[in-house]
Amino acid sequence: MSSNFFHTKIEFLKGMGPQRAGLLQLELGIFTFGDLIQHYPFRYLDRTQIYKIGELHEDLPMVQIKGTLKRKQLIGEGRKQRLSAVLVDDTGEIELVWFKGVKWLDKTLKNFTEYLAFGKPTLFNSSLNMAHPEMEDTAELKHESSFLQPVYHTSEKMKVQRLDSKVLSRIMQVLVNMAKPHIQETLPQNLIDQYKLMSKQEALVNIHFPENADKLQAARFRLKFEELFYVQLKLMRQKVVRKADLKGQIFKNTGALTEFYKNHMVFDLTNAQKRVLKEIHKDLISGKQMNRLLQGDVGSGKTIVAFLSMLMATDNGAQACLMAPTEILAEQHYTGLKEYADKLGINLGKLTGSTKKSERNVIHEQLQNGQMQMIVGTHALLEDVVQFQNLGLCIVDEQHRFGVAQRSKLWQKNPRIIPHVLVMTATPIPRTLAMTLYGDLDVSVIDELPAGRKEIVTVHRFDSKRLRVFGFMREQIKLGRQVYVVYPLIEGSETMDYKDLTDGYESITRAFPEYQVSIVHGKMKPADKDFEMQRFVRNETQIMVATTVIEVGVNVPNASVMVIESAERFGLSQLHQLRGRVGRGAEQSYCILMTDYKLGKDTKIRIETMVRTNNGFEIADIDLKLRGPGDLMGTQQSGVLDLLISDLSKDAKILQEARFAAQELLDEDPTLEKPENENIRLHIRSLSKNTVNWSRIS
Repeated sequence: MSSNFFHTKIEFLKGMGPQRAGLLQLELGIFTFGDLIQHYPFRYLDRTQIYKIGELHEDLPMVQIKGTLKRKQLIGEGRKQRLSAVLVDDTGEIELVWFKGVKWLDKTLKNFTEYLAFGKPTLFNSSLNMAHPEMEDTAELKHESSFLQPVYHTSEKMKVQRLDSKVLSRIMQVLVNMAKPHIQETLPQNLIDQYKLMSKQEALVNIHFPENADKLQAARFRLKFEELFYVQLKLMRQKVVRKADLKGQIFKNTGALTEFYKNHMVFDLTNAQKRVLKEIHKDLISGKQMNRLLQGDVGSGKTIVAFLSMLMATDNGAQACLMAPTEILAEQHYTGLKEYADKLGINLGKLTGSTKKSERNVIHEQLQNGQMQMIVGTHALLEDVVQFQNLGLCIVDEQHRFGVAQRSKLWQKNPRIIPHVLVMTATPIPRTLAMTLYGDLDVSVIDELPAGRKEIVTVHRFDSKRLRVFGFMREQIKLGRQVYVVYPLIEGSETMDYKDLTDGYESITRAFPEYQVSIVHGKMKPADKDFEMQRFVRNETQIMVATTVIEVGVNVPNASVMVIESAERFGLSQLHQLRGRVGRGAEQSYCILMTDYKLGKDTKIRIETMVRTNNGFEIADIDLKLRGPGDLMGTQQSGVLDLLISDLSKDAKILQEARFAAQELLDEDPTLEKPENENIRLHIRSLSKNTVNWSRIS
């Protein structure tokens, strides 16, 4: 594309002006012609069909009708004045009514003239009417009456300043007409032919002002394909460059690993764990830096895989660190791994925000002189004062909770050679999301639970059945089991009628006076939280009342019942994570979802999904469809997901085609030097000058 044209500031566009330009910059982040032409419509009003008045009913959306205007009159006085008119065709009549701009409309609209009216039919006093319809004299129509009308995202401030979707549409028409000669092709012809893609110029015209529904569909496919193709191409090239350029320490010795596996492992690894360890070992002896994502469902055994990977580093004179997002999870990892490390004579440390200063000084010194081979910690590991003698492997648990900048700070702890990286998540990521967010990582999946684990039984109960649920909890406690009860809020809210932790704690202690009850929430001091957690771990308390602070990492094999109050308040992935806190022992475990009777459509889908399946990957796919990629991953990954037209929850098929096309192209032309790929080369070059989305026009 002609970059100079698309870099022109929007204030120079006819019909824009400095005030409107300022609004677009402030409200939508639109600064240039290129930004504006990529502000795509989010839906279209169907003006391809003209209804007869006799066909209208209140369930119809915005529709077009054609008829003759008659009986036009102003009713009322002052601010309450309205204009009423009747439109007639050969099947009946309908009242049209306006409450704003009535005097101007009264002068403009003419009786006994044929008009095209566009609006929403509504029922009022048992009769259909249409409020504030758009009116066009059929004798003066400047366009065909049959078209798809684009609707653009705006803001309240823009609407107040009379810059609504219709005004944007008129401005866009000017820009699209000006832009046509400047639109250059950004994909090679063989790719266009192979995937039967519309040209870039035709796609941009039809996405804003489609000739018909088929052309709109073709334009959408073309623009989505291109956007996802360039995202995938970028990630794949990064991966190729990283593997070619970044050296990694070679970890060939496996003495401690073999000893631990033969003499100290008290259980067999699953086939999935063995497969993943082989993939990690292959990376660690390749001489290239490992950059691997390890996905595993809750309870699938990622922690032991992490420890065995850390042994591969310490076996070769390097240090390893495991970073967790919370102190509770860091403590959990430390306690679990310390037992293993002690058996092998490995010095394993722990560093969190609540580590005492005297202990910190010892840890800092031992890390720097190499006496400490392994460390588990939180964000405290990122502090500048923490220096390693030879950091060889970084493992980050629940990695989506850490920003890219935070993670890169950890990689810089070895100035001589970048450490190997293993990022782990217990939240299974839908394939489409993983391909886009982590396309530059190698992915390993533990898709098998350890032997002997029974599938958790999940049931849905309404609040009215609470006494029966309490009875079931009592039966389980009598069998020697323990129970979690999780609430969404710490304190009650007047605006939200949901169970809260403080009320819940009181009701539980009243209902179970014979048992001890722990309470844990995010506002407690770390020491108090740890004290309560340890009481529960030692079975000194039989019931744990908590917020989602226990969502990640708490491992109490004796806990067999998870009761989630106000389950409608939680997302699918959260419900699945919470359920994963039980089912860690040999006994049958249960998850009880408590809700009110009034449930929305999406909530019903979430609850039904939880009851139906324990498969985290299936749950993640449904969660993606319900919530969309942005919500699913939070703000940490928003830069990667800055997609202008694609939707990963709906465009999985297009993403797979685009990824295949990118892979095929790089296999044939890794450096993009072939003449037929000049369009791609030029497009990438123009994009690299501007830190913008890879699919942006420039």
